[in-house]
Order: sequence, then C-alpha cells, then structure tokens
Amino acid sequence: MTDSSVPRRIRRDAVANRAGLLTAAAQTLAADPNASVDTIARAAGLSRRALYSHFDDRDALIREMIHAGAERFNAIADTVDDDGPAPLALARLALALWEGAAHVQFAAAVALDDSHVGETAAILTPVRRRVLEIVDRGRCEGTLRGDLHVTTVARLVEEAARTVITRLDSSRPDAAGVAVRAILGVAGLGWREADAVLAEARA
Repeated sequence: MTDSSVPRRIRRDAVANRAGLLTAAAQTLAADPNASVDTIARAAGLSRRALYSHFDDRDALIREMIHAGAERFNAIADTVDDDGPAPLALARLALALWEGAAHVQFAAAVALDDSHVGETAAILTPVRRRVLEIVDRGRCEGTLRGDLHVTTVARLVEEAARTVITRLDSSRPDAAGVAVRAILGVAGLGWREADAVLAEARA
C-alpha cells in the first residue's frame, strides 16, 4: 500500500517554498535592488539550489514576482466600489491600488519600468479595462475631460499612475494624496476639485 500523504506533503512544501521565495525577493530587492540569488534564497530560509529548483534564474524569479504583484492589483481593483461620479470612482481605485503598491513599491516599480511595462500591461488588462470604463463614464457625465479621446485619457491616467509609483517615495506622509491628485489632474480636474474628491474618497 502506497502512502499518498508523502507526495501531497512534498507538493505543499514546494508551493510554500515558492511563495516564500517570492516574498523574500520582494523584501530583499526593496532593500537592495542588486541582491543576488544567494541573498534572496537565504532570506527565504532556503538554499541556492532550492531556489533554482523553482526558477531558472534571477530574471525568471523577478518575472514571477511581477506576475504575482499584477494579479494582486487585479484582485484589489475588483473589490473597489465604483458607485457615484466617475472622479470619485477613479480616486477610490487609485487609493486602493496605491495602498497595494506602497507595500511592495520596489516590485511595483520594477513591474512598471521600461523593460517590463509591456508584459505588466498585458497582465493588468482587468485594471486597465476598469480605468477605461470609469473614464468613459466620466466623459458621458461631463465630470472628466472630453477634449481627448477616451482611450487617450485612460492612457494618460495609466502613465500618471506609473510615474508616481516609480518616482514617488511611498514613505512620504502625503504620498497617496499626491498620487490621486496627479491621476485626477490628468483626467481633467483642477486642483481644488481634486482635493474635494480626494477628501470624499477617503471619508
């Protein structure tokens, strides 16, 4: 009689080790962007050999980290309440995504840098579709800018978000507010309007 519990335990351990490596990579690379695979493996409590049993190389590990982070953003966006005027929905979405990105800013910045942004954009299709829907609704309401095509405005919103995530220090007390104001600004709101919407989104 074969003990089937052993293979199941091995599979559970492998899944846990892979998840631990991804977490360790995000934390280690945030502290040292040039951290080696040895350093990442040690942070996960594993050997270099164990790391290579899950990932072919450092780049493969980073790509998987990006994929996991992007899927997390998709999940966050799916929970955001988009009732009310489009600017409010956009602000709520931006706040939620900023909160998610701030905890893993290095991973988010890597995911959105020039060498990875194309791959990341494909994974983030659900978030991008949500942004496009909100922008289109705002155009119809007259609450977001109507001087440009809806896809152009949505792209400007994406680029503003990308810029603040990759350039803004998430430890700043006003970082989330700056991010939301930047996004609302390119979407067509003046700074006073953006402040009012931000306050309502936070209420």
